[in-house]
Amino acid sequence: AQILTYPSAFTIKTGKAHWETLLRARAIETQSYVLASAQVGEHFPGRASYGRAMIIDPWGTILAQCKEFEMTSGEEGVTETDESLQGELAIAEIDLELLTRVRKEMPLVNQRRRDIYSLQESDV
Repeated sequence: AQILTYPSAFTIKTGKAHWETLLRARAIETQSYVLASAQVGEHFPGRASYGRAMIIDPWGTILAQCKEFEMTSGEEGVTETDESLQGELAIAEIDLELLTRVRKEMPLVNQRRRDIYSLQESDV
């Protein structure tokens, strides 16, 4: 694959801890672009998603990203700090020549241990 997509709804706690790390790792280990859309904001009382959609190149560089969702506690319960997050977009140029260069300079597919790991065709 040249481009992988990850639609997600991470909680704020897990998003802050793992979102960027997991996405950058997926881009590097698959040598693919990663386009990660993400739900953002409060869906109903007590349930909010982290957001921070991003686009990452095959080398693990973040090319574009949206803001993360922050919650604050006020007199009337939990409220979001930035209501402008609801319509944000991340846009970046996808350079397939860069993808080809990365795969040529670091040929991970050629280094796979086919004697240990192999893809099996299913009988489905």
